[in-house]
Amino acid sequence: MNIGELSRLTGLPVKTIRYYSDVGLVPEAERSAVGYRRYDHAAVVRLEFVRTLRELGLDLATIRRVLDRGADLRGVAAGHAEALGAQIRVLRLRRATLRAVAGRDAGPEDLERLSKITQAGADERRRIVDEFFDSIFSDVAAGPEAERFTAGMRSVSADLPDEPTDEQVDAWIELAEMLRRPDFRDRLREMGRRSFAPGAKRVVPTDMTEIKWFVDLIAAAQDEGRPDPAAVVDEVMARWAEAAGRPDSPELRGEVIEALELSVEPRAERYWQLMATINGWPPIPATMHRWAWFLSALKSAEDR
Repeated sequence: MNIGELSRLTGLPVKTIRYYSDVGLVPEAERSAVGYRRYDHAAVVRLEFVRTLRELGLDLATIRRVLDRGADLRGVAAGHAEALGAQIRVLRLRRATLRAVAGRDAGPEDLERLSKITQAGADERRRIVDEFFDSIFSDVAAGPEAERFTAGMRSVSADLPDEPTDEQVDAWIELAEMLRRPDFRDRLREMGRRSFAPGAKRVVPTDMTEIKWFVDLIAAAQDEGRPDPAAVVDEVMARWAEAAGRPDSPELRGEVIEALELSVEPRAERYWQLMATINGWPPIPATMHRWAWFLSALKSAEDR
């Protein structure tokens, strides 16, 4: 067939086919008496192969080595796939930066900061989290319980995978921005200081079984719209008072209100939700609104 017929058969422009022939990728089978290029079925197969490799992003020199058996196609494909993976990771991070900037009133300094956040490697992510912990645990009283708590917190890092999803990159940006907020650091520092201060009283249970009982009870009250929140408050306080070995009194309720006013911090819960996304853990359901509802109901009961 002539070059025009080959063009119609493959859908490639005559100019492209002629160029591939000139550089030796798809040589013609012969020339006609008047010098026109003639191609056979092998040229069709070869041309389709060249087009496929070009669409996958391989350069002509590499394709030539593959066709001439100077390079193994399997190895070339693996190397090219790895290179594309690196490019995809870079593009995903760039897109995440631009998406973060587009979602806020950001200036040049914000763009530079967000760009550094998205491109942070594992060591830099660890440094950001460690520096955050250094700041919030600086005033925490020493002691075995405090040491166990801080060690547990520090053991969890923002370990993005080599090929993070958009959701994971977005979560890392949100986390890094949250960790640098002075008001958030101050709030957690005060929570730690009060929790581990010498002689600190635990008026709100921290046992996971008790927390689940509380959340389930409040969820049922909220979702069912129970008309008497004070009855829910009495039920909770009776159980907490028994656990504390104290009577359910205005003094105890005042201490619970004070503790909850400090600890009902949505960003603390959001921290763990973001960590779960970044590290690929199961999602952590939101419960802070349950605690906020109880705090409001407790205050209302005390105001009567």
